[in-house]
Amino acid sequence: MTTPQRFHAELAWLGGDTATGDVLIDTADGVITGVTSRVPAPADAHRLPGLTVPGLVNAHSHVFHRALRGLSQSGVADFWAWRDLMYRVAGRLDPDTLYTLAHATYAEMALSGITTVGEFHYLHHDRDGTPYADPNAMGDAVVRAANDAGIRITLLDTCYLQADVFGTPLDGVQRRFDDGSWEGWARRFERLSNTCMSRIGSAIHSVRAVPRAAIAPIAEHARRRGMPLHVHLSEQPAENTACHEVHGMTPTALLAAEGALGPATTAVHATHLTDPDITALARSHTTICMCPTTERDLADGIGPAVRLTRQGSPLCVGSDGHVMIDLFEEARAIELDERLVSGIRGHLSAAELLTAATASGAASLGWGVGRIAPGLLADLTTVRLDTPRMAGARAGDPLAQTVFAATGADVSSVIVGGRIVVDDSDHVGVPQVGAALDAAVTAVNT
Repeated sequence: MTTPQRFHAELAWLGGDTATGDVLIDTADGVITGVTSRVPAPADAHRLPGLTVPGLVNAHSHVFHRALRGLSQSGVADFWAWRDLMYRVAGRLDPDTLYTLAHATYAEMALSGITTVGEFHYLHHDRDGTPYADPNAMGDAVVRAANDAGIRITLLDTCYLQADVFGTPLDGVQRRFDDGSWEGWARRFERLSNTCMSRIGSAIHSVRAVPRAAIAPIAEHARRRGMPLHVHLSEQPAENTACHEVHGMTPTALLAAEGALGPATTAVHATHLTDPDITALARSHTTICMCPTTERDLADGIGPAVRLTRQGSPLCVGSDGHVMIDLFEEARAIELDERLVSGIRGHLSAAELLTAATASGAASLGWGVGRIAPGLLADLTTVRLDTPRMAGARAGDPLAQTVFAATGADVSSVIVGGRIVVDDSDHVGVPQVGAALDAAVTAVNT
């Protein structure tokens, strides 16, 4: 079919606290060229019944973790036991099986309204740590998988050099992560390049996995290239304790001392922070990526998201370990978790939470998406308003009901660069996503 160049949204979120009715969105070459409110649908426009929002942005994904869903809910007492299970899955993958699993998982993301993903990628080499003939075969596999599933990707190629903050050498499956040095990582990294549907970013796995001497060079490497830099930060109290023991400071203070914080940096999780940590992150305008469904699944804790954003840090969200893939749940959980710990409602508005799931995530990954406005990429997600969860939205506040009640199952249309990827809740390129996922996950786990 010919890709429509005009879309007419029954309701659309154009910013602010309310939705706007009858919005005509003109596109050309994948870019929004015009947005006109309160006009009837032209005959040549593809109609989008429901509420249309900017395409959702999943800022933190470990795509191969999708194979773990449901396997770690019994007999896995804490994060460290879960990590051992994750390593077993990591040890079974090769470029072909990774592509198959990633393709199905990214199709699941598309069905839930996600148009862009940040893939925090550290599974670089063969099972014994030997580089493939193409040293980026694994990274290329996930990029192809995302694009073949119809969504954009930022490959956050990750430096991972040691087993812990004490400098213990990598062993076993962890050898797959190891480039030997930050310079070795950089040499492999330099072979990666951007396309119209993919971007390259860099990542420091964590202060436990990268020695202090490598943090500043990696940060400078990203800065010189104008690339985003992501890092896992203070996900577990044990990480903070070990960092204090070796460096005499928190992980946040260590990153600050090495010049790794700032507007181009995204700190993932940021769960166990001191007051000075919060100040350092906020004053540097470091973005914070919260992944509430994974954080609660792993018993990580609830991070100080509201304090961080009120002091200057943008918020974005990720599905991380893919316990579920639903960015509406990730976004509203930030507010709802804060209500649990504070006993107070109304910290972050529906518009602020949706911004976290769209524009802030896009900025953290280096994409010109996240708003419905001329000059930006034409990535759109439409939520039905006639499902049991969304019934009554037209008579109330459709924006708030979407953020606080919708799920990925309510998504009816997904458009990426003006091209329809999901139509009437079906993926146009992957006709049976559930069957594809079932086959891919079974192949990895048997």
